[in-house]
Amino acid sequence: MTKFSDFALAEPIKKRVAEAGYTTPSPIQQQAIPLGLEGKDILGIAQTGTGKTAAFSLPAIHHLLNNKRRPGRNECRMLVLAPTRELARQIADSMTGYSKGLGMYVTSAFGGVPINRQKRILARGVDVLVATPGRLLDLIDQRCLTLEKVEILVLDEADQMLDLGFIVPLKKIVPMLPKKRQSLFFSATMPKTISQLADQFLTNPVQVSVAPQSTTAERVDQKVTYINQDDKQRLLKDFINKENPDHMLVFTQTKHGADKVVKNLMAVGIHSAAIHGNKSQPQRERALGDFKKGKINILVATDIAARGIDVDGITHVINFDMPNVPEQYVHRIGRTARAGASGISYSLVAADERQFLRDVVKLTGVKPDVIALPEGYDEPPREEVAPRIYGQKPKRYGAKPTRGGPSKNKHGNRKGRPGGKPGGGSGRGGPGSSGSSGGPKHWNNSTKSFKRRQARKSDA
Repeated sequence: MTKFSDFALAEPIKKRVAEAGYTTPSPIQQQAIPLGLEGKDILGIAQTGTGKTAAFSLPAIHHLLNNKRRPGRNECRMLVLAPTRELARQIADSMTGYSKGLGMYVTSAFGGVPINRQKRILARGVDVLVATPGRLLDLIDQRCLTLEKVEILVLDEADQMLDLGFIVPLKKIVPMLPKKRQSLFFSATMPKTISQLADQFLTNPVQVSVAPQSTTAERVDQKVTYINQDDKQRLLKDFINKENPDHMLVFTQTKHGADKVVKNLMAVGIHSAAIHGNKSQPQRERALGDFKKGKINILVATDIAARGIDVDGITHVINFDMPNVPEQYVHRIGRTARAGASGISYSLVAADERQFLRDVVKLTGVKPDVIALPEGYDEPPREEVAPRIYGQKPKRYGAKPTRGGPSKNKHGNRKGRPGGKPGGGSGRGGPGSSGSSGGPKHWNNSTKSFKRRQARKSDA
C-alpha cells in the first residue's frame, strides 16, 4: 500500500484523510491498517512520531461506521487508554478530525479537571472514549461508565503505562471488558513485561514492527557532554544563546528540577515554561499551547511529557538530567525528528550519571558523539564510584546489641565466672575450684543456658 486511497477504508474516511494532507502511509500504517480492517488483534512496535495514532484510529472508525449502533447510556463502543493527559487529549483531537461529519462522538477523560462534565457527556453514551487509567476507574467506581459493550480496545504507549505504575489499574480493567473484542497494543519499546501484559489482553495477535526494539530515531544527531552538575545551568544558557532554537524541549528528572531550570532561564531573560505532574491541567495546557504557537521557545518537562508532546518543528531535545530508565531516553529524543524532519539531542552528563548513559548505549546500540566543554568550564571528575574495600565486612554504625552472658576468652570459655580463680578458668561453680574440667550445664558455652540461669536467679 503506497497511498491511503489504496486501503479498503470507507470513502468518507478517505476524504477526511485527504483533507488532513495525508498521502503516503508510514511503515507502521502500511502494516497495521489492513490487519485492523480484518479485525485482528495487533501488537505494534514503532518509534514515536511514526503515525501510530492513525494506524489504529482509521480502521477502528471504519468498523464503527460500518457496524453503526447507538451507544447506550454510560457506554462507549471504543476505549483508548493513554498514560498521560496530554497524550489522551492529542489522540482524542486526532480521532475527532478523522471522524468529522460521520455522526460519531469522541471524548476524553483524564484527571486534573472536574469530573462532573465528563459524567454528563458519558451519560448519553459515546462512540470513542480516550482516557487515562486512573480517571477511567473513578468513573466506573461512581457508576458513570460501563465497559460491557466495548468493541475495540486500544492501549497506546503500553510501555510507559508500566513505567508510570499503571499495571494494577490495567489488571482491574481487563475483567470488565467483554471477551469478544478487538484489541490493539502500540508501543515504542517492547520489554518483557509488555509481552506478558499482551498475553492477558490480546488473542492470537499479529506483531508488526517497523524498527528494531528500543531503537532511537535515525535522523536524530545524538551528542553528549560530560560536565559538573553545578555547571549544567550555565552551559544550558550558553547553548540556547548560541543555537537560538525555534522549539527546544528540556527534560529534567524531577518536578522541582524543572521549575528550577525555568526560574534560572527567566532570570537571564530566556522565556520558558515548565510542564509536570504538579502543574494544574490549565497550567499544562497553557504552557503547551504557548510552546506550539511559538510564544515561548523553551519548554522544560519531566518524563510525564515524553509521550504526550506532539509538536511539529521541535529541533532540539536537551537531557538536562539523564533518565535512570534507559527506555525513557528513547521516548525523550523521539520528540524531535518527527514527520521526516531532522533533530538534535544533547545530553548533559554529570559524573554520577555516566552509568545511566552506559545503560542507554547498551539498550539502543548507539553511542552519542562526545562534545568537549567550552573554555571557562572546569573539567568534571572521573565517574563517582563508592569505594569498595575487599575482604572486609561492611562497617556497622551504632552500637550492636550484645547477647546475654559473660564474654568468651580466646579458648572459647566464659570469663569472670563466680567462684573462679583470678585470671579466669572454667570452674565448677565453687570457691577455689581448679577449673580443669567443664562446668555444670548452666556454665557451658550456650547463651541460652546462661539466660535460663539468670532467669532462675531473678525469680528467686
